[in-house]
Order: sequence, then C-alpha cells, then structure tokens
Amino acid sequence: MANFKIDVDADGIALITWDMPDRSMNVITLDVIDELSGLVDKVSNDTSIKGAVITSGKDAFCGGADLTMLESMGAVYADKVKSEGEVPAAQFVFDESRKLSLLYRRLETGGKPWVCALNGTAMGGGFELALACHHRVAAENPKTRLGLPEIKVGLFPGAGGTQRVARIMQPADALQFLLKGDQLKTDRAKAMKLIDNVVPQDKLIETAKEWIKAGGKAEAPWDVKGYKFPGGLVYSKAGMMTFPAANAIYRRETYDNYPAARAILQVVYEGLQLPMDTALRVESRWFAKILRSPEAAAMIRTLFVNMQDLNKGARRPAKEPATSIKKIGVVGAGFMGAGIAQVSAAAGLSVVLIDRDQETADKGKAALHKSLSDRVMKGRMKGAERDALLEKITPSADYASLKDCDLIIEAVFEDRKVKSDVIAKIQAVISDTAIFASNTSTLPITSLASEFKDPARFIGVHFFSPVAIMMLTEVILGKETGDRALAVALDYIRAIKKTPIVVNDSRGFYANRCVLNYIKEGHLMLLEGIPPAMIENTARMAGMPVGPLSLNDETALDLGLKIVRATEADLGADAVEPGMKILLENMVEKQQRLGRKNGTGFYDYPAGAPKKLWPGLADLLPKKLSAEEIDRLDIEELKQRFLVTQAVEAARTFEEHVVTDVREADVGSILGFGFAPFTGGTLSYIDMMGTKKFVALCKKLEAKFGPRFTPPKLLIEMAEKGETFYGRFAPEKKKAA
Repeated sequence: MANFKIDVDADGIALITWDMPDRSMNVITLDVIDELSGLVDKVSNDTSIKGAVITSGKDAFCGGADLTMLESMGAVYADKVKSEGEVPAAQFVFDESRKLSLLYRRLETGGKPWVCALNGTAMGGGFELALACHHRVAAENPKTRLGLPEIKVGLFPGAGGTQRVARIMQPADALQFLLKGDQLKTDRAKAMKLIDNVVPQDKLIETAKEWIKAGGKAEAPWDVKGYKFPGGLVYSKAGMMTFPAANAIYRRETYDNYPAARAILQVVYEGLQLPMDTALRVESRWFAKILRSPEAAAMIRTLFVNMQDLNKGARRPAKEPATSIKKIGVVGAGFMGAGIAQVSAAAGLSVVLIDRDQETADKGKAALHKSLSDRVMKGRMKGAERDALLEKITPSADYASLKDCDLIIEAVFEDRKVKSDVIAKIQAVISDTAIFASNTSTLPITSLASEFKDPARFIGVHFFSPVAIMMLTEVILGKETGDRALAVALDYIRAIKKTPIVVNDSRGFYANRCVLNYIKEGHLMLLEGIPPAMIENTARMAGMPVGPLSLNDETALDLGLKIVRATEADLGADAVEPGMKILLENMVEKQQRLGRKNGTGFYDYPAGAPKKLWPGLADLLPKKLSAEEIDRLDIEELKQRFLVTQAVEAARTFEEHVVTDVREADVGSILGFGFAPFTGGTLSYIDMMGTKKFVALCKKLEAKFGPRFTPPKLLIEMAEKGETFYGRFAPEKKKAA
C-alpha cells in the first residue's frame, strides 16, 4: 500500500497509519478508497485481529476529499450524457459518488471495533470516517479543527455525515452544524458528542487501544435495537418545532439559491424516518443530484480548484527565486494601515508603522490593541498571543526607520497629492532592493509609479476592508512593474495567508470597477423611486451578502463622492451619472451622513440596536412610485440588474486585459465583493447562463435602462460562436489536459 501502513500488536489490535507520500496533508482519493477498502476487509475477516485504530502519520488527520476527483467526475458525467444519455450518466455519478459511503458502512458493520485517533485537524470525508468509527479520541491540540465544511463549496457531506450527525445530536443542532459548515475545536466537538474523549498527544494511541481492550463494542448506537434519537421522532412535538422553523430560516438566509443547503434539510428530514442503510441510500441519491448541479460545479471549481491554484502561486513569475521577507514598513496608521500591520505581525513579520507624528502612530497601535483586547475578552484570542503580535509592531514618525524594510506599503488617504508627498518621503530612505507597494483602491498605479525613482519596484497591493477578515488581496501591475516586485508581493500575500489576484492597471482595477457598478445600480433604483427596502432585499435575493445601500454605508459615502468627483475630473462629466452625484452630495454635504463611520448614512445606526433604513431618505429623492407601480415591478428583473451590471463589467475588464485569468476574475469577485457565491463568480455566472442568453439579456436591459448594460464586443463574438470563458480561456494546465 502506498498510503497506509498496518501494524498488529500482541493484543491483536491493528494500528493503521494514514500517511500519503508527496502530500503535506492526507486527502481522500480513489487510491485511498481502494486501499482503505482492503484494510476494512482485512480487519473484518482476519480472526487474529480484535479491532483497529486508525490515525495519521502527519500533523493533521485529513483535509477531506480531493475535490478535483469530484470535478473530473462532473466532466465524465457530461461526456456520458452526450454519448450514452442522461440515465446511464446519472447512474455513473450515483455509483461512483457512493463508494465512500458504502465503505464507511462496511467499516461500521464489519463486526470489529474501530477507533479513530485524531491527532490533528479532520475535515469533510476525513471527519466522516471518524464518525463511522465506533469510538473517537482526539489529541489535545489548540490548532485542531473538526468539521464538515462541504456546504461552502456547494456540496453536503455525502459519506454518511448527515445521517450520523443527525443521530448523535438534536436535529436542530445537527442542521445548524451541517448548514454552517463550522470548524470546531476539540472541546466543543466533545461537548456536542461528535468525539468521545480528548487526551494528551502522547496518550492518544494508548487510549484508543485501551478502549478496544476494555471491551469496546463493534456496533454503532443507531444499529442497536431500541435506539432512540436524541431529538425524538420527526413527527412529534419536538420534530414539528424543528423542521418547519428550519425551512423558514433556510429560505430567509439563502433565498433558495443553494441546492446543497436545501438537500441537507431534505436528507436529514427523510433520513430520520428510515433505517440507517436506507437513509444512507437517500443521502447518496441527493449527493449525486447535487454533484450534477451547475451551482456545485461552479463553486467547486472557483472556491476549491481555482483558489488552490492561486494560493499556490499560479501567477508567480517562475524564474524569480523565493524571497524571505522579515521586516515590512506600513505608512499610514489609520484603520487600513493598522489592519495591514496586524496581519503582517500575525504572520511573524516585524512591522514599522509610520504616520505624520508619533502621537498619531501611537494611536494606530492603540486602536489595534483595543480591537485585539476585545477578541481576548470574547475568548477568541489569548492575551499572550495579542501581546506577542503587538510586540512586533513599532509605531514611529521617523521615515528613516524604513531603510532596512524588505517591503514598504503605503496606506494613506486616497488622495493623489497626499500619496505623492508620502512617495517622495519614502523614496528618500528606501533601500535599493526593497519593493514599494501602494494600497490604493482606485488611483492608477502607473501614474503613481512615475513619481518613484525605480518604477520596476513599484506595485499596487490593494487590501479590502476590514483587512483582518477579508481574504482577497488585489495585486496591480503598472506598465513598468518588474517580475521581482510581483514575486515579492505574492510571497508576502502568501505569508499573511491571503488569496491574491493579479490585474493590470486601470481606473478602479477589477474589484472596484465591478462593485461600484453594484452600488451605482442601487443608487439608480433609488432615483427611479423604488423603495429602499425593496432594493436591499432584492439584492440579497439575487445572492449578494448585503444590499448596495448597506455596502455603500460600510465603504463610506464621502469616499464614494470623492471617487465620483475624481472620475469626473479625469474623464469628464459624461463618465459619471449626474443623479448619483447629486444624491451623494445631498447625503454627504447637506445631511452630513457619511455612513456607518459616523452612525448615519442610508441607514441609521442607533447604539445597542440594529441598524434601520433612514426614514428621511424618501424626501431626498426626485421620484416616488405609487403602490400600483411598485406592485408591477418585476422582481426577477431587479435581481438580474444587480448581477448583470457586475458581470458585464467583469467581461469588459477581461476584454481590456485588466484581468487576464478566468480563475482570478471568479475568485476575486466572490472574495473581494461577495458576488453571488452560488454562481461561481462573475464569469462563471455568464458561462452558467450561456453567452448567447447573457448577451440577449444585456441587450434587453440596455434597451430599457441604458448603455451601462451594453455587452462588449468580446461577449458578442463569443455568443455568436457559442463559446464560454472557461472553454476559450481555460488555464494552461486545463488546456494541456
């Protein structure tokens, strides 16, 4: 065997160690399934073996299934539909995707006790293996996480996870765990009865074996006659309090956009009314159905395969040697600068935090101390961790302290003159080898780099707010940015555990060009007289995490006004929507409503209470629809406007070579501005609909609402040829395959 080794001790207990060669973490592949199947047969049939303990030879137990295996299964399914028809193709997916579930059930009913000795993190199918074992012991390790996160890539646990979890805990708790995809620490997992014991690392295997020697039963509780479910029967008082409410919550949170979430409700509801083997078959049928859905295919491709490629350096210049960044400088100790300092220090880097004077720099670090202390108070961080992080950050007003930094990031106010002054001060002290990065969100990098002494070492690194939470970082190449600058930027982003996308220079780059269209569409709907609540709710129905008015409040209305005016100054009056400009001027300058930061924007933010739409907003609008006109509004069209305005802008950026990789367009749209995740991203949304149908929709919206929906020439050409983005612009490795 390549992936496992087995040792049987004098007591007849087999220790099975999972240790895949050439991988940093164990994952479930077809080879792993075949080898584990042989081991299950051996344990069951060898009379000299009394039981088995399965553990890992790596720091973690298992990262879950290799989703490229499932992605390739989808490709085979598509081919079989064409060559053999839908029924044989669907049967193939059912049979193949059920192999792991059947294997785990054989392990569970094989007549010999199995113990899972979890020496570290176990996710997805790896944790489902643990749940199929008769006893679960975990080693004490603060880094260990246990969970079933499949919902986050458009799937659900398909190897028995939904049925075993729903038999271990109350259905309401099981549904919450499955639908949220939480990753649990060992103490919480034990409290939820998902594991049985937590012991010191050096006692892990010994404890697991002792359970078998002490007479541990080779029978799952639900296979014992008379077993009673923790939450009682589905059709009982408790059941009727669970499932109708769960269905309502599901619809409120997902607007029925996520087939996998709906399937979880279905399989738990049905499965708890059936014997275990039948319940597992129901789970497998639904899993095969969801695996064939366009939403799952798109989410697996974008949120697993593409993200993995980008995180591993798909866009890093291959000829540039690896860089070792030890110290960085951050200029600007405001909210963004302090956030950049925080994630850098958390990655073990030394940070110099610069501002105009020592008092302002100290305030930046003090604000960071307060936010981290809040995390300590909530139990999300230890005091020692906070102190160690803050110790790596040195606030200063002396630019000379930047001279030995490997990378310097300016994060000052989004104003060309302010940035020019800072660039001049930095280049007076920066070393000849250090890289300079600008955290600008809209100003073109090439023009900023023209003020730097060596434009080849000048690059854009656009963080998203709040820095500590947002996973995406947008790397912007100026016309003269060199490969070394790109390599250093990507190495830094990998060090701080963010996902990078690389884009070419343009106003607004990629993410802001798309998301500003989303916010603008909300403004234009307001000006049409559409009620603010309808705008916000329809946007969420379309799949966006927050409405455009709420998002504008978060990003600050005064920043939005500055962007509109800067665009007008650079490109002329025709480049901005006059109604949108007037609306923002009214909100910011006449009403002093700046957004969440001053507690008043499109929403009011009362202390200690939920935010509420500002009632005075209606008085600022030039038009108000009647009740009859509101009733006639096409909700589906409103949803389409929100998604199409972003997707068509993404297509324009691709045509203009701002974005040059389909993977980055999709990953960037979901991580950067929350584009409806169930679509797989902006370009996947177009591919899922089909370019011909999408272009037709664009032209329909263009005729009704104007040129912002005009499809670019590239899209029209692709529609005429029946092409898709992932067909025409597939990454090189896909083309080679």
